Amino acid sequence: MGRAKRVVLAYSGGVDTSVCIPYLLEEWGVEEVITFAADLGQGDELEPIRLKALEAGASQSLVGDLIKPFVEEFAFPAIQANALYEGRYPLSTALARPLIAQKLVQVARELGADAVAHGCTGKGNDQVRFDVAIAGLAPELKVLAPAREWGMSREETIAYGERFGIPAPVSKKSPYSIDLNLLGRSIEAGILEDPMAPPPEEIFAMTSSIEEAPNEPLEIEIAFEGGRPVAIDGECLDPVELVHRANSLAGKHGIGRIDLIENRVVGIKSREIYETPGLLLLIQAHKELETLTLAADVLRTKANLEAQWADLVYQGLWFGPLKEALDGFIKNTQEYVNGLVRLRLYKGNSIVIGRASSENSLYKPEMATYGDDDIFDHKAAEGFIYIWGLSSRVWAESSKHG
Repeated sequence: MGRAKRVVLAYSGGVDTSVCIPYLLEEWGVEEVITFAADLGQGDELEPIRLKALEAGASQSLVGDLIKPFVEEFAFPAIQANALYEGRYPLSTALARPLIAQKLVQVARELGADAVAHGCTGKGNDQVRFDVAIAGLAPELKVLAPAREWGMSREETIAYGERFGIPAPVSKKSPYSIDLNLLGRSIEAGILEDPMAPPPEEIFAMTSSIEEAPNEPLEIEIAFEGGRPVAIDGECLDPVELVHRANSLAGKHGIGRIDLIENRVVGIKSREIYETPGLLLLIQAHKELETLTLAADVLRTKANLEAQWADLVYQGLWFGPLKEALDGFIKNTQEYVNGLVRLRLYKGNSIVIGRASSENSLYKPEMATYGDDDIFDHKAAEGFIYIWGLSSRVWAESSKHG
């Protein structure tokens, strides 16, 4: 654990992070706790959260608006990387953690703190992401995780907080554990721990059910410049507004629900439900535009590296050397990813129905057509095939398989 004098605590306003304040002061001998709450577009009113930290014993309670860097520096690189952990999850929660860690380190250094803290338990992924990110950014700082060590049940944690004036939840606690930011929601626990139990409709907030989705399909166009989305239906939007718009359009049509058995960093499997309507839509459109603008060998190589990029982010290695190297490759490819993609949204499905790039398209109609405009040299194919298949021919003639 180590002893620390001044600690900066990542603060959400929930029971665990609130109880962390008196626990650090009373049980671990910390002299001063400063809280930091991150606004990631979750829509919470953060002033009551700020005041709650002060009432719980924090010497300072800071709030940071991180929405713009969250989109521009974390979400957009994930879109450029077509990042889907285990092929399905677009890292909506994982992408927030290195940004929060980065801000915690910045605040700790500015205020002369000798440690940072969080309220993560020992079973989840976030403890890994925070601890590893902070170690990579500021190895001199201690990282304290009281909830990983205090061994209290939920009821005991609430009772401990009440001793220090932290009110218990006023209503019956939802059985679900929910994390929310601009990119999406993650939902776990409760009935969802049974992998055979269908998720109840009540857990969803960003997406319509198939039954409630509009009965008429909607066609939209998403434009990209340098691999970054810049416009929807011809309207240029700032990055934050663009994500809001993508969430609204996709969510209304029932797109963006994910139900998967996920392999956590700590070695266990968990059942996770995600709502990530806009992020999934933007990744799908971006990936499609790349098929038009990137060479075949680049696409194949990038596909392999995308899976590795997603693994690194999920595992908390955002600030590691391999992630930095992969970023260099991905950034280089995105120079050519310019154009637009047309999609049809309907009853939980997003279907690509068109793509165009006026500057960087490698699709040449005069080469692909079978009409009168065809300029492909068909006679050249015979010599190509002879050379291409030469090794197979030699092998067949000199073996028993001939």
